[in-house]
Amino acid sequence: MEFFVIPLVVMMAPVLIVLITLRYRRQQTQARYRMLLQLADKGVELPPQLLLEPQVAYSERRRALVLIASGLGLMATFLALPGQLDNGRSIGSLWGLGLLPLTIGLGYLASWWLNRRGDARG
Repeated sequence: MEFFVIPLVVMMAPVLIVLITLRYRRQQTQARYRMLLQLADKGVELPPQLLLEPQVAYSERRRALVLIASGLGLMATFLALPGQLDNGRSIGSLWGLGLLPLTIGLGYLASWWLNRRGDARG
């Protein structure tokens, strides 16, 4: 039984995080629209800035650093885990799985750096 519960919990955690985040954003948007409707009902002139959707700041550097740290952490975790797989190989041999987020993070970091250089010249 515990062989199914633990992987199920591990697999459901990211799904729950995404659902909670989407619900929070939906509640924020609904609260914003209710406030705009209340202001419009009172006859207040709405400034154009209030009618625009809020823009999320795009940060390639932050995303890059998170992915690099995740990749390094995943690699260190696999190297530190004791035990063996069914075929007799060490769990540490799975360290390469951390290379994917690490290289994606390096790509974001390079993109951020190149965009920053292009903005300085332009």
